Amino acid sequence: MEFFVGADQDAGRALRVSRYLPERRVRFSVWDESGTARAAVSLDEEEAARLAAFVTPPPTRRSSLLDDLRALVRR
Repeated sequence: MEFFVGADQDAGRALRVSRYLPERRVRFSVWDESGTARAAVSLDEEEAARLAAFVTPPPTRRSSLLDDLRALVRR
């Protein structure tokens, strides 16, 4: 289980993420400033993997040697 703190207008709120191994599911709950869970949803393993792929930042594009040479020529 992990807590993730809200940002900006959600400061003081948190997202609690729990993994339940026997059931093979992930449960998300939203907690308010008073420490009360206000909403919750469970995802199966497949949906949790899809969510993980969605929130993973895209890889940064590394420049190729050709791109580096073109940049040098433009200077």
